[in-house]
Amino acid sequence: MRLVIQRVKEAQVTVKDEIVGEIGKGLLVFLGVGREDTEADVDYLVEKVVHLRIFSDEGEKFNLSLIDTGGALLVVSQFTLWGDCRKGRRPSFTESAPPLTAQPLYDLFIDKARQKGIPVACGRFQEMMDVHLINDGPVTFILDSKKLF
Repeated sequence: MRLVIQRVKEAQVTVKDEIVGEIGKGLLVFLGVGREDTEADVDYLVEKVVHLRIFSDEGEKFNLSLIDTGGALLVVSQFTLWGDCRKGRRPSFTESAPPLTAQPLYDLFIDKARQKGIPVACGRFQEMMDVHLINDGPVTFILDSKKLF
């Protein structure tokens, strides 16, 4: 499972000009599910995201987590995070999980984050979405349940 997380002042996702999810201060999470991903990957990444100390304290040091700040998550599915661009000019998505496998893990990520007490908004799985955000920093990280970047 791969995530791109961005610290935001606010973010929203729309589908066909309808706002389907929005948050204030928190994290925008682009989530891609790979073929080999399991519930264990979801557990690992939910724990990592909600406890990752990437918000500044009074001394301007990264010492606070999403839980510490009371921030929210906006979770957007993005299978293109698994695009392999090493060969040719067209990305290959052979390592991306098919929708019937990916959607339950995407939904599970959202459910488990909510179980941690985090307010969670989300996009719509397998829809064309417009994502609007105001970056805070910008602060952006890439997380992968199987590899270190």
